[in-house]
Amino acid sequence: MKLKVTVCIGSSCHLKGSRQVVQSLREMIEDNDVADKVDIAGTFCLGQCQKGVCVTIGDDFFSVSPETVEEFFTNEIMKRIA
Repeated sequence: MKLKVTVCIGSSCHLKGSRQVVQSLREMIEDNDVADKVDIAGTFCLGQCQKGVCVTIGDDFFSVSPETVEEFFTNEIMKRIA
């Protein structure tokens, strides 16, 4: 079963860099050859607009920015699929 990572693409998160976060995640998934293990999806408002680009993995909520996306990928995604 694939790990489902959902990124908010609502207006507030879009202004905070959600497009860059999605693009970076896609590139890291491809670079690490884990496309068969991770699925990226977009969603509209998760109700946590003040917390930056909202990302969920299952029931876990994260605040990610274009500057922290690499750390998020390493610490949250790669550790869960290892």
